[in-house]
Amino acid sequence: MSQQHSAAPAPTPTADAAVAIVARRRDWWRDAVIYQVYPRSFADGNGDGMGDLEGIRSRLPYLRDLGVDAVWLSPFYASPQADAGYDVADYRAVDPMFGTLLDADALIRDAHGLGLRIIVDLVPNHSSDQHEWFKRALAEGPGSPSRDRYHFRPGKGANGELPPNDWESIFGGPAWTRVTEPDGTPGEWYLHLFAPEQPDFNWEHPAVGDEFRSILRFWLDMGVDGFRIDVAHGMVKAEGLPDLGSHEQLKLLGNDVMPFFDQDGVHDIYRQWRLILDEYSGERIFVAEAWTPTVERTAHYVRPDELHQAFNFQYLGTHWDAEELRTVIDRTLDAMRPVGAPATWVLSNHDVTRHATRFANPAGLGTQIRLAGDRELGLRRARAATLLMLALPGSAYVYQGEELGLPDVVDLPDEVRQDPAYFRGAGQDGFRDGCRVPIPWTREGSSYGFGDGGSWLPQPAEWGGLSVEAQTGDPGSTLELYRSALAVRRDRADLGAGDAVEWLGAPEGVFAFRRGEFVCVANTTGEPVTTPVYGRVLLASGEVEETAGGAKVPADTTVWWTTG
Repeated sequence: MSQQHSAAPAPTPTADAAVAIVARRRDWWRDAVIYQVYPRSFADGNGDGMGDLEGIRSRLPYLRDLGVDAVWLSPFYASPQADAGYDVADYRAVDPMFGTLLDADALIRDAHGLGLRIIVDLVPNHSSDQHEWFKRALAEGPGSPSRDRYHFRPGKGANGELPPNDWESIFGGPAWTRVTEPDGTPGEWYLHLFAPEQPDFNWEHPAVGDEFRSILRFWLDMGVDGFRIDVAHGMVKAEGLPDLGSHEQLKLLGNDVMPFFDQDGVHDIYRQWRLILDEYSGERIFVAEAWTPTVERTAHYVRPDELHQAFNFQYLGTHWDAEELRTVIDRTLDAMRPVGAPATWVLSNHDVTRHATRFANPAGLGTQIRLAGDRELGLRRARAATLLMLALPGSAYVYQGEELGLPDVVDLPDEVRQDPAYFRGAGQDGFRDGCRVPIPWTREGSSYGFGDGGSWLPQPAEWGGLSVEAQTGDPGSTLELYRSALAVRRDRADLGAGDAVEWLGAPEGVFAFRRGEFVCVANTTGEPVTTPVYGRVLLASGEVEETAGGAKVPADTTVWWTTG
């Protein structure tokens, strides 16, 4: 017998039914599937080639039908767009390229009407250099109270011509830029751990904390259901801003506690924020983007009086290898259990190469890859990795387009690239545009249904064949695999919930675990393997053949079984 996508498609709930489901789910975030929307690239409502809030709003029924619980929106605030909106000029305004506050309000209301929650990005480590506070700091000059809200320092050297310390920007070059003072003379330097257009706030100044508590209340009053905190490991800097004493500091990230990242003082900020969030009904949440040396340090961010979730970057960077995956899964669950927080699992986002392309290449190339690799292999592994991720206890994140099996676009011409890191030399690899190409909705059209006016990044010719329209109703498509998997996950209490798995014996390169009446088997090898028949196949990422001797699981395939 051959099995693939054996779960029947879930019926589309009515809006009232969806709201009722959401209303009665307590601790919804512990096993939620959260879908990341990158607003520039999701849907264009006004035909200017750039995605916007109206476009997102028009596609909310698609996300409801996909089966996700919540939608995380990357920044849509007023911004000069020096770093795709992560340089915020006004935290209480929508950038005109995305719409208006009324559009944001309508999107939140419509999402709630469909049973979807909305999580917005918050960027507290730095602002735009066009923020009113920073413009005032420049205008008022050295010694002014406005400069204390950022990290301004005199330079070293006889004439202050050298940066105050040896810190390097994540985007390349020094983490300091020297300003020209109001009188026209070379003056102080300001800290920016990212682009020069993104000056870091000084969180030792009370006005900064007051401002962000006010920003939280503004969006909570608008009805948002939570915040994803950008650079949650930043904000607090070591006292005295000490030198690191080394170059190529980017290579140290994620391996050591840095004087500008993962400082213990950030936790005091989050305890204050949690008090605000808990004043609001509806189980609002915080999600941390926290790059830390270990998953054990990540757990510090999700203690009971701090944040609710933290991205599991250790899992995202793990190769498609049974032993490595099992090690990371065990270590993650072991780290989260003492603090009572759910594990999170993620395979792609707007900053890394899509996992369909990462898995198409040899292990060891990192999370930003400029090679297409073996696309058939990459998609097969990506589908298997998705079923594995969705079978684990905790919350899962889906990045827009991964449900279509989209690869990274690795051959964008240099002249169309937008990633600021691409233009800055020896910093973070500047090839994030490849995962940000607008997603396809239809087989044909100038932008495959993205909008009526083309797209801000060029889409490949094969995009039409990968579109929502092309894959809908095709039982072998990646989109229908996601829809089926999310329907099964929502229907079964033993998926998502809990904090442990029971490992079962399996051949080398294969791992299997049980969760109640559910069994997941993942074959990470390049060859078919025979496993026991654990019951009835619920779902599989490839063709599974059951024989008298067991179940033949193809290479790079994950299978869901039920014993009940």
